[in-house]
Parts: sequence; structure tokens; C-alpha cells
Amino acid sequence: MAAGKGEADIVKARTDKREYRRIVLKNSLEALLISDPDTDKCAATMDVGVGSFSDPEGLEGLAHFLEHMLFYASEKYPLEDSYSKYITEHGGRTNAFTASEHTNYHFDVNTDCFEEALDRFAQFFIKPLMSADATMREIKAVDSENQKNLLSDAWRMNQLQKHLSMEGHPYHKFSTGNLDTLEVRPKARGLDTRLELIKFYEENYSANLMHLVVYAKENLDKIENMVEQKFQDIQNADRSCFRCPGHPCTPEHLQILVRAVPIKEGHKLRIVWPITPEILRYKEGPCRYLGHLVGHEGEGSLFYILKTLGWATGLSAGETDWTLDFSFFKVVIDLTEAGHEHMQDIIGLLFKYIRLLQQSGICKWIFDELSAICETKFHYQDKTPPADYVVNIASNMQIYPPHDWLVGSSLPSMFNPGTIERVLEELSMDNVRIFWESKKFEGHTDMFEPWYETPYSVEKITCSMIQEWVLGAPNENLHLPAPNVFIPTDLSLKNAQEVKFPVLLRKSSRSRLWYKPDTRFSTPKAYVKMDFNCPHAGNSPEAEVLTDIFTRLIMDYLNEYAYDAQVAGLYYGINHIDCGFQVTLVGYNHKLRALLETVLEKIAIFKVKADRFSVIKEMVTKEYQNVKFQQPYQQAMYYCSLILQDHTWHWMEELEVLPHLEAEDLAKFAPVMLSRAFLECYIAGNIESSEAESMVQHVEDVFFSGSNPICQPLFSSQHVTNRVVKLERGMSYFYSAEGLNPNDENSALVHYIQVHRDDFLLNVKLQLFALIAKQPAFHQLRSVEQLGYITVLVQRNDSGIHGVQFIIQSTAKGPGNIDLRVEAFLKTFESKIYEMTDDEFKNNVNTLIDMKLEKYKNLREESGFYWREIYNGTLKFDRKESEVAALRKLTQKELIDFFNDYIKVGAPQRKSLSVGVYGNLHSSEYTADASEPGPYSVKIDNIFSFRRSQPLYGSFRGVSGHVKL
Repeated sequence: MAAGKGEADIVKARTDKREYRRIVLKNSLEALLISDPDTDKCAATMDVGVGSFSDPEGLEGLAHFLEHMLFYASEKYPLEDSYSKYITEHGGRTNAFTASEHTNYHFDVNTDCFEEALDRFAQFFIKPLMSADATMREIKAVDSENQKNLLSDAWRMNQLQKHLSMEGHPYHKFSTGNLDTLEVRPKARGLDTRLELIKFYEENYSANLMHLVVYAKENLDKIENMVEQKFQDIQNADRSCFRCPGHPCTPEHLQILVRAVPIKEGHKLRIVWPITPEILRYKEGPCRYLGHLVGHEGEGSLFYILKTLGWATGLSAGETDWTLDFSFFKVVIDLTEAGHEHMQDIIGLLFKYIRLLQQSGICKWIFDELSAICETKFHYQDKTPPADYVVNIASNMQIYPPHDWLVGSSLPSMFNPGTIERVLEELSMDNVRIFWESKKFEGHTDMFEPWYETPYSVEKITCSMIQEWVLGAPNENLHLPAPNVFIPTDLSLKNAQEVKFPVLLRKSSRSRLWYKPDTRFSTPKAYVKMDFNCPHAGNSPEAEVLTDIFTRLIMDYLNEYAYDAQVAGLYYGINHIDCGFQVTLVGYNHKLRALLETVLEKIAIFKVKADRFSVIKEMVTKEYQNVKFQQPYQQAMYYCSLILQDHTWHWMEELEVLPHLEAEDLAKFAPVMLSRAFLECYIAGNIESSEAESMVQHVEDVFFSGSNPICQPLFSSQHVTNRVVKLERGMSYFYSAEGLNPNDENSALVHYIQVHRDDFLLNVKLQLFALIAKQPAFHQLRSVEQLGYITVLVQRNDSGIHGVQFIIQSTAKGPGNIDLRVEAFLKTFESKIYEMTDDEFKNNVNTLIDMKLEKYKNLREESGFYWREIYNGTLKFDRKESEVAALRKLTQKELIDFFNDYIKVGAPQRKSLSVGVYGNLHSSEYTADASEPGPYSVKIDNIFSFRRSQPLYGSFRGVSGHVKL
């Protein structure tokens, strides 16, 4: 019988209408039950208090490998991958991850089949089947996952920090695992990895180390009965919780300056201190307080000074890699070329700022301000998808007492200056580790990190050396931030009339305003999008790059003023889009208008500051240079888009023009870009219609009014379109390219099938095919054939042109061979569509209907859907209802006919495009594949020649709804 019922002491948000209950089963499994009668999805997660820190010596990655293996099959449900198949076929998703001290398994699914899904899930923790056949295949999957990470700077630098710690400490370990650690080395020692895996499971997966969260539609009593029945048979071996043996850094690992060579262009400083974990004093929030100040970007902050000096383009600060036994405080600074040359000055300024914090004392008003921001954020938090919600809570259950399971450490409420001072004292010169990354260190290092082969060197530094850096640093006016004027104080809800879909509130030759008040989410938040459609913004590679720099400069100029808005929960962005630029504001509506007016003013009075232009140009240049270090599958997706989307420029052309652009070029370009514009606006949330109209009127007044207006309305011929290449029926096209990074062994293929221009009936046929084929494709191509860790089948929508694509990254096979495997899968899948029973077909249709009728969780999610309709020009706000109506009438024969016409290999209407990126393991295949196109295929040699020779689909945008002039 369960014990410890009740939710009375679980702290929950004021706006949270869900019910909670904590129970403990007789096997000591602790669970949190959540009842939400309004949910469209049910979810569950099991968090096991065992992670990579528990890997046995010489079997690095075993905990991660177990996470991969556990979901294959169980004694009760022995068919391999039947769990994933069941979840996918019922509108859900499943995943897992391995952390240092815990491993998390989770899923969500449509509500009507939750009980069976939960039963299948529970069996993995009762009697999993880890077959010998699956073991070797999944070791290859773990190895493929590791291959994906080998050229990632984030993974490399993280492992380097771990490497430079005490060898016997679990923090020092390599956590992911690979073929070497899970097969080659164990075999050489006479170990059977599968037996070791089973032993690890039996010794560590004990009910008393598990925390379960179940999120369902039923009432708490029903959920409790379900949980008791399904999880009470998990064995309780009464294992003790893993604890680390103190801090991983001894004196030899402190006071060091590590120079490391990254993969990507750019320079970075990571300054790290071992500290007392905040978790021990989470109500007092010492790291939150210090991270807020050290990472601040307002006037007088460390970042503000570094930015003013032209030395940094980004800075973040806070606690990282924390456990109950050790933790680190980390400051990460993105450096400019000039900043790289002033590393010592930057470290000096950082320690000057730390000294300022010590001398200023711990300020109660700053703590109170932070506390107020956190409290508002918690009580007005957006509802998130159940799967994400339960994962977050389950992680909290391992650490916090039950009353704080929903809160975690997000509500610092106890002001204790002594606690903050103690952590501040730990940010000292004799406790520091400095990691300095730059490609300029190439050839000047003398060591390699063993797992990722990152070149590095270590130099001991002393307090007196750092003291000299402090004395030599510029004498700048560092000071604490001013009170935050953007903290909302009016959280009242406006009276709004129920509106099902966005309404066209206002239109003119200058703008169009779509509006939807919030009557669903009851939060004091708003969502504002304003697209400046400017034909001159994208008519050449130079214009494209200058528009990009323009938007970044506006953000740069706003930063010290508007940073406080982001801290207070009002987010803003000015982004370059394919037809101009976009202004976005999302968050509390109280101070939104003031921020919007400042943003618009910065755009209207834009002047180029030469020093900031140089910094932004340098940053943009590095981003373009780093395109070549993208994952091969990302490169393949880029080429696919370049082939399909008319009026786009190659990144290499943009990189070519960059060096020649100067501040004067932007000064001349900006007025021309803004000279003609049309504003597409969407305003939603806790805002009245008169306020929305007033906002757009203000934009028009700023940009279109006066004797010498900044903007003129567009001519009828200038409205921006988004046209997509129309592939020829019965043809298969092939484009191949060598991987941009010669050191990357991975190859990739995107196999795209173009189907139709937006149409409700064809849409649902394509969606139903994708739903039915997704899991079999993953099982065959990833689990059985082991082509690669990244293996997905997804739908694709290019401005209303719909299709489907297989995306596969592999070291096992080259793109040509992968393409053959995709086509082989489609041939075998054909019989599955024919063999489907009436009940199976109806179940799949009902699953898709349930997915479509799923309610939006929050304003951002709802607005994202409506904005895509506006941005694409399709304007089908009733899309879900209309597609559900089409689905209800759909027959199995219609689906089979659709497959035979559009998807089947060799079908008369089939239009496919295969894009292959060849890594260095398959470079010899590149020449052969490129010179031997298969039957019915067209080899694309030049993307732009091909694009110019093809017909285009009509554009939805720039056609419907605009005012005729």
C-alpha cells in the first residue's frame, strides 16, 4: 500500500490548477502523481539515481550504453522496438539521457492509450530483455553518437576541463563511451560487455533510487491505482545513493592557465572556480546573486566595459557542473581579436569587479529585486508540454524535499549575506582555473586530451602574476547596476472578447495588423511580431550581409538599456529575415510599449558607429567561416534549401563580399534599405485592440510620416514573395558535395520527396504517411542497419510547399549507399501499407486527429502557429479544423493511391532530390557517385544554373490580403 499521500505542502504556482500527490510504494519507489483534466497528452518519467559517475573502471560509457539498451524489449513485451512503435503510433515521443549522477527515461502519448504505454514503460525497470544481438548493434549506435561529438568544441572543452582534474575522481571520466571502451578494450580483458551491462543494471537499478512522475488526465486516485499495479514489482535492492569523494580539483589543478586549440574560429575565455555547491543553501541563492551581477550587461558591468573597449562580444556567468559534493562557478567570455591580445587585462578587470563586489558588500535591495523577479516568473510561468514538465520535476525529486519539487531552487527567498560572501571569497586568485581557446595556439601546445584529441598546454600562474594583471588593467568605471525599471508591477488581466482566430484589425498601404487577444492562458503577457518587408534588403549578397550587420548593430546599441527587460521577463529581438528584418517582443505586457518605442527609435535614428561596426563585422565573418564546421547533415540540409528556395545566396558569396564592406557602405545602405517598406504585424495576448492599433499607428508615425519620411510604401510590384523550385514529376535529382571540414569522417544524406502545394487533403495524406513510416524507418535504418545515430524521417514545409525527407548521418556508409538503403526501405514499406488492417488504419487516423486537436500550452506556442501562417502567406488559421475534417473522410485506398502516386520508388508523380555530403571516410566514393547518375536521375552540377532552369511554384506571400495600389 502506498504511503505519504498528500499535496498540502507541495508549493505550486498561483495559476496552476493541476492536482499533485506524493506516494511511496511498498518497494520504496517514490512517485509524484499529477492530475490535469485539461491535458491532451499524458506523460511519465523515471529518474534513476545512477549516472556516468558510476561507470566501472575500464568500461567508460556503460551507464549511457544501458540507457540505449533498456528500451529495446522486455520479458512481457519481447518484440524488439515495440515500445517505440507503440508510442509513435499513438502520437507520442520517447527519449532518455544520461547525466553524471542520474539517468532519465521519459515519454508522452495521446491520452486514450496511456495505460498500456505506462505498462510497457514499467516493464523496462522490472524485466528488460537485453539481447546479445541488440548489444553489438547498439554499441555501434553509441559509437556513432560519439563520432558526432568529436568535432564539437562544447564537448571537447568540457572533457578537457574534466581531464585536468584528479584521476581517481568520477568527474575525470569519459562519460559517453565508444566502440573502444565498450567492445575493444573489454574484449581484450576477457570481459563480455553484455554480461557487464546486466550486472550493472542488477546492482544499480534499485527501486529506492528511482523517482517516478506520472502526468495524466484521470483523478489522483485512479492514477495512484495504476502506478501501484504497474510499478510495485520493481526490485528494491536497498542501494545507497552515489556520493562523490569530495572536490575533483587538488592544488595541482588550480592556479593554471590552459591554452587549448578549438575546431572553430574565434577566441574564448572560460574562468572557473571550484566552489561550495549552491544546492546546500538553495533558498539563499548565492550563485544566482553572484551570477546575476558578474554576468550583468548593463552600464557599469564587466561586460559593458569589455564591450566598450572592443574586447568581448558575449559574457555569461553562473554555477555549472554542480552536485551535492562539489560545484564550479564559471565565467565564459567571447573575445574579439583585440580581446585575445588583451587576455591579461580582461582577467584583471574580472578580478577588479570581484573586488568591487567584496567592497560594496552584499546588497539586500539587489537580492530582493532578484527574488521578486523569480517569484513573478514562477507564479506566471507558461504551461509546458507534459513530457518536459515531468522530466524537470523528476530531476528535482532526486535533490529537493517534497515541498520544493515543483520549485527547485527557482525561488530564492532568504537573504543571508554571509552565505553569499563565503562563495564570493571562493572566487579568488589562488582558486582559479583559466581555459583560453584560440586557433592561434595551433602548433604551440605540447599535450593532447585523450578522448577528443584536443591540443592543449598548461602553465602555472601565481597570485602575484594575477595581481599584476589587475594593476595593469584599464582604470574603468565599474559599478553595480541601477534598479531594474522593467520589473512589471501591473499584472492585471484585460477584459477581452473571445476571438477564435486572429482578425485583420487594420490595413493600409503601409502595414497590416493581425490581432488576437488572449482568452485562454490568463497570463499578463503579450506577443508582438513586426516584419519590415524591405525589397532592397535581400537583392544581392552584399545587401544580405549588410542587413544582417544592421540588425546586430541595433541589438548592440540597445543592449545596456534593454538587458534589464530580459532579466525581468520581457524578451526582445531584431533579426535579419529573407525579406528584411523582424522585431519581436514577448513577455509581460506592462512595460512592453516603452521597450517597443525605444527599439523603433534606435532603428529610425540609426547611425553607424565605426568601432562597433568593426566588432560586429569580425563576429559575422567568424560565423561564416565556421559554417564549414557544421555537422555534415546540417550542410546537406543547407544545400537542399539552397536548391529549392528561389532568391537565396550561397554563404561563400556572402563571405567573399564581407572583407570589402566598411562602415560607410552600411551608412549608405541603411537609408536605401528602409526607403521602401511594408509592415506585417501580429499582436496577441493581454493587450486590448485599441492598444494594438495604437502601437502600429506609432510605427507608421515614426517611419512613414513627416515631410521627409524614412519609409515610403511599397509599389505593387515590390511586395516580397517566397517562391520554391518545382521539381519535375517522375524525376530524381542528385547533388553531391565534399564535406567542408576535411577532418570530419561523417557523411550525410538528405533524401527529399517533394509532394504538393498547400492543400488540406494532400496535407493529411502526407502527414499520415509520415506518422506510419517514421518509427519503421528509424527501426530499420538506425536500429537494424546501424547507418548512424542521426536517422530521422520528417515532414518538410518550404513556404507552403510540402514534402518529406530522410536525414541520415553516417560513418558506416557513403551517401550513395545510404540513398540505396532509403529506397530499399520504401520498397519494403510498401507492403506494410497494403497489409494494414481497417482497425490499424483507423487507429492511425485517430492518432493524427488527436495530435491535431491538441490544445496550445501557452501564448508563445499559439502565436508561433498563427505567425507561421502569416509569414508564409497561407493565412489558413483554421488549418487544424479543416485538416481534421479531411482526415475523417480519408479512406485507406486514398492513402495507398497517394503513396503509389507520390512516394513509391519509380512512381509517375514522384519528385525526389538527394543531397549527399561526403566525409573523408567516403571521399573515394564522391568521384564515382558524382560521375554515375542512376536511372531517371538528373545530376545537379551547379545549384544556381539548375535553379534558374526550373519552374517555380506560385508564392502565397505578397499575393493574398495585401492592399491593391
